[in-house]
Amino acid sequence: MTDLAPQAEPEVLIERHPRMMTIILNRPHEINALTTEMIQLIRQAVDEARTEERFQFVLFLGAGDRGFCSGGDVKIIAKAVKEKDIARAEQFFQEEYALDLYLHRFPKPVIAVLDGITMGGGLGLSAGADIIIATEASVLAMPETRIGFVPDVGSTGWLFNKCPPGYPEYLGLTGHEVKGADSIHLGLANCFTWRRRLQELEDALTSYPKRLSPRKILGVGQLRAIVRSFTEKVNPPNRAMNQWVAEYFSGKNSIQEIMTSLARCRAKNGLCESASLRMAEHSPTALVLTLELLRHNEGRSLEEVFAAEEKAVRFIIRHPDYLEGVRSYMLDRDESPHWQPPTVTEVPPIELNSEV
Repeated sequence: MTDLAPQAEPEVLIERHPRMMTIILNRPHEINALTTEMIQLIRQAVDEARTEERFQFVLFLGAGDRGFCSGGDVKIIAKAVKEKDIARAEQFFQEEYALDLYLHRFPKPVIAVLDGITMGGGLGLSAGADIIIATEASVLAMPETRIGFVPDVGSTGWLFNKCPPGYPEYLGLTGHEVKGADSIHLGLANCFTWRRRLQELEDALTSYPKRLSPRKILGVGQLRAIVRSFTEKVNPPNRAMNQWVAEYFSGKNSIQEIMTSLARCRAKNGLCESASLRMAEHSPTALVLTLELLRHNEGRSLEEVFAAEEKAVRFIIRHPDYLEGVRSYMLDRDESPHWQPPTVTEVPPIELNSEV
């Protein structure tokens, strides 16, 4: 008799409740990093939730206790690029961006719980949600320039609608990690609760007894009333930090200008030195392209933002810094990348309005 191998769990779990659909990212050992197949499964689920009248709202969760979603599975994407299968890599981004835009335009309320690590594509999935819940364990970031990539998933547009001045540039260029309740102050989440209360909150949503209003804005309000009983007030924002970020990053048009101003500042709290050191470690080409994206996409429609990001991604995954960054920080882990070119001043102009 032949022993049958155990069936692997699906990478996306779908729970269908009387009024709510729960979508659970289920790659906990990879901090729920997204693959093309996962994106397709999520799209199928939200399509079902949209068309089936009984599903009145959607809840996004991440399996395990490490995080909601660490972003796209960079190792898989980089492997495709290294094997010259560019079309497979580009397919991932095309389908990811289409899903993210779909969620921004979704006609029913969406709730996302960003417990633990939530970076890159994880923020992309949640950015269009109506109720975004952070916990004391939340760590949110757009760290892409560190590996020779760029912030994407619409962030170079929607960060301007969510964050105080300067933070779109600061977060996108430095990869600064936003922890816990600070995610509320920066607009990346709009509710804060303790991790220990998440199961209780999920149970309350699962057993929600009423029909939601067919008007989305009113339905969201009904759900907020449920969520509110589990949320906590957070301390006031750090005004000094906000002023510093606005002064050194808001509206800047040149990476060299930012780096020079950081080198000249005398901030006693070490913020300038920390930001300068972070950016000095990142891909010069990725930094320049990121700032170009931010300046280009500020104030544009999400459709235009995603189109510009897709064009930028086609360029950057073909650039040697992408594979080098993945090699240095995720594969060999020597943390000594050899960027081409090695300095910001040597990066040639990148024009997003032309074909790349």
